[in-house]
Amino acid sequence: MILCMRKRRNIMRNMELFDRLAQSKFRSGFYLKEKDKAYAADKGREKIEKHAQDFIRMRLAPAVIPNDGKQTPMKGHPVFLAQHACACCCRGCLEKWHGIPKGRELTGEEQEYVVDVLMTWIDRQMEGYRPSKSLASASGKKAKEPEYEQLTLPFV
Repeated sequence: MILCMRKRRNIMRNMELFDRLAQSKFRSGFYLKEKDKAYAADKGREKIEKHAQDFIRMRLAPAVIPNDGKQTPMKGHPVFLAQHACACCCRGCLEKWHGIPKGRELTGEEQEYVVDVLMTWIDRQMEGYRPSKSLASASGKKAKEPEYEQLTLPFV
């Protein structure tokens, strides 16, 4: 019952958030390109959500982030684009847009909230997606994936 009420509250909060984000020229300019959608479709929602959880835990949740404001790349993974589109890219944006203060570690519930926002944006971007054959080579190989596993975190 409590989980259901929390989920309903988050859905309403997300709807209001996405309405506000749509008013921002910068935030509304982000979208998943074909290769990002192909990557997300290939990996599946569960894996992309796991990546989001990992990115948030490592790059956004700590109380002190030495490179705050610069820790989220502008490309290379669907979650990175979602972070910028949803103002979850740094602690400053998280404070301004989501009311989550800087200077302390994110709680587990706050991390879940951020991941939920990111996955909602990605789900919306993926609606009706059908992979393009142009991304696969003539030999039938898969399109080149963004290099998620090779990214490093300079402050960890």
